[in-house]
Amino acid sequence: MNYKDRDGKEYIISTSQDRFLRFLYTNRLGRSLLKVMISDKVTGLIEWYMNTRLSTLKIDGFIKENNIRISDYEKKFYKNYNEFFTRRIKKSKRPINMDENALISPSDGKVTVYPISDKLIVNIKRIDYSVKSLLLDRELAEEMEGGWLYVIRLTVDNYHRYCYPDSGYQYENYYIPGVFHTVNPVALENTSVFAQNAWVYTIIDSDHFGRLIQMEVGAMGVGRIVNHKESTFVKRGEEKGYFEFGGSTICLFVTKDGAKPDEDIIKNTADGYETLVKMGEKIGHI
Repeated sequence: MNYKDRDGKEYIISTSQDRFLRFLYTNRLGRSLLKVMISDKVTGLIEWYMNTRLSTLKIDGFIKENNIRISDYEKKFYKNYNEFFTRRIKKSKRPINMDENALISPSDGKVTVYPISDKLIVNIKRIDYSVKSLLLDRELAEEMEGGWLYVIRLTVDNYHRYCYPDSGYQYENYYIPGVFHTVNPVALENTSVFAQNAWVYTIIDSDHFGRLIQMEVGAMGVGRIVNHKESTFVKRGEEKGYFEFGGSTICLFVTKDGAKPDEDIIKNTADGYETLVKMGEKIGHI
């Protein structure tokens, strides 16, 4: 998968996770195995295992393989793998841009951005999605027309806690249950991922960018999407929630009168690249 950092440097990385997922989705035996892996019993077993002390045996190998700088995080020792996976980073390592004109990224990850219209089809590795199919609400989808859709893809090495992109009032959380699949690019080439995932979205009337919609999408092996609040006032940079084990995606919808994406993200998306971002950094502006 190709992506660029904010300085324009290009990266092409193929991880063991990528190779395993390519086997699952492009090989006949792999697809048979996948059907078993996404069953309720198996995902329940994975969730149970990730909360056992035995699962800590995976931590050291994961840190080495993914070059995790563990000194960036508050805790150094973990009771289980899920506690490690949801580890909280030191605030100094994710400074929040407090410029009122700057829209910030709600999470770490690799971002693409698309102008929203009633004809918009977001193609993510050959799989097509409309805004309506993501929100499951015609009126809300129409309200977003003329705005922008950010898609932020998290991989297992990313920080899996996320924040509010601006201060404002958050309404209730809308939960859409589904079958867990993966959000890795290999999977996106072969199956309609969002249509089969569980996801949550939240409407936020923000102080500086009008109405925002923030959506969290779970993935295969994720036990829960955990959001802390609903129907209350929130602050820019405040932790909104976290993903338990697994790769994940955040979608951020901005209205036409809200923020415009930064030019490098627009250009990279048009050129077929994701852009590497960190939680709290500027990704758009008024």
